[in-house]
Amino acid sequence: MEGYLSLEEQELKLRTRKMNYLLFMLSRKRILSLILLTAMILSCSDDESPVVPPESTDIETEEDTTTDTETENVSITLDFARVYGGSEDDTFHDVAATSDGGFIALGYSQSIDGDITDNANQVNMYWLVKTDSEGNIQWSKTYGGTNDDRGEEVIQTSDGGYAMTGYSRSSDGDVSNNEGFQDHWVVKLDAQGEIEWEKSYGFPGSDQAFSIIQTTDGGYFTSGFLDVTASNGDGNDFAAPGNNNTRTTLHGVGEFWGHKLDANGNKEWRRYFGGTNNDRAYATVQADDGGILMVGASESNDFDISDPKGSYDFWAVRLDASGNLVWERSFGGSEIDIAFAATKTADGNYIIAGDTRSNDGDVTEFNGNADVWVIKINDQGTLLWEKTLGGTNFDSARAVVATTNGIAITGSSRSNDIDVTSNSGQNDIWIALLDDNGNLQDQRAIGGDGIDFGLGIAANNQGDIIIAGETQSNTGELTSSNGSLDAVLIKIN
Repeated sequence: MEGYLSLEEQELKLRTRKMNYLLFMLSRKRILSLILLTAMILSCSDDESPVVPPESTDIETEEDTTTDTETENVSITLDFARVYGGSEDDTFHDVAATSDGGFIALGYSQSIDGDITDNANQVNMYWLVKTDSEGNIQWSKTYGGTNDDRGEEVIQTSDGGYAMTGYSRSSDGDVSNNEGFQDHWVVKLDAQGEIEWEKSYGFPGSDQAFSIIQTTDGGYFTSGFLDVTASNGDGNDFAAPGNNNTRTTLHGVGEFWGHKLDANGNKEWRRYFGGTNNDRAYATVQADDGGILMVGASESNDFDISDPKGSYDFWAVRLDASGNLVWERSFGGSEIDIAFAATKTADGNYIIAGDTRSNDGDVTEFNGNADVWVIKINDQGTLLWEKTLGGTNFDSARAVVATTNGIAITGSSRSNDIDVTSNSGQNDIWIALLDDNGNLQDQRAIGGDGIDFGLGIAANNQGDIIIAGETQSNTGELTSSNGSLDAVLIKIN
């Protein structure tokens, strides 16, 4: 098992549903509609989606004294857009602002040339780049072994160093062990990028980590998913005898899987949650009481999922500080809705971002194909508000950050209408600035003639926003001059 549906598999599933409908419509002699709908299907792009639901279908609204802002006159100022990499495929999946005013970006690289100076194997390795405030490389390092290792998220730690996570297939080089196909691999570094410790967690199947936070006790929490079938049900520790007794039952396919680690990477406890289908955690936030919120997508409708909405849902899982389940919520409609990112707001609530293909349930507006979907929930899992953004083509949010002025998201867009005022080719990196009530303030598409994705976002104390991602373009503001796929950093203010 390789986790849940790939982009292509999701699109195939969507296309199959639509084709069944088309055959029915054909019998009603709606030939013109058939032609038009078929053209829409063939234009489908590579974008995903999951969501999470509240305790009831009623939305507990916050007072909104603002109105939606027209975005024809975009005020986002581009400071720089830089491309990094070598002659092979290179990408950044995350970025963080650092205490010295610079940035740290994590992804993975296959290159052995260009900006990559210490990879001799031409296989994917974690790739970490430290830059100054203008994106100039201060140092670049790779980590891993001789197999496939992919970095997903990086944070600066309280001691000035860094911690990063992702998944690894190696059992040599920097990776001390591997339990099977892919393992969660957590690495702690000093301020110069030298390894202080590294840990692998996994079983014989495909186990992938996507998120890491430093907890208030100085330890860490990582989340991703577990191939629970391959683990034969292993992967859970119990806080007390008889507690969480559903954990003793074998679930199916993939589960949300979280690890609480101490300051040296030693496991304190681990938990998995989900049902008999695909459930995957992409983001983690620590609550004000020391507990944990894991966010991602669920395809299941049993075991831990109490109120599924549709095919895939945003799914939020709230734990206490000991790993016990406090509540879980699904949000979305009857189609595919996927949450990729989450952040905590100053009021102790949470913003969750991803994309939706639904036009019902919790989704009150739909522009077409796939839209960016942003929701705000409180610490009890109640939906406070939800917003759809984008145009009539495929749009997705992959990262979100709370700023001093509201919320910033990044992802990708193929649209050139409604909320999106330009498109340079295929997928552009899309940046949207929202106020605290989710109203669109500014937006900008950045890209070229190829496929470009925004995958990570961070904000610093100076009001700058930095976006990490990848480009395949050879024209426009992004030029993939090194290889077929290059990493990107974009700074706006």
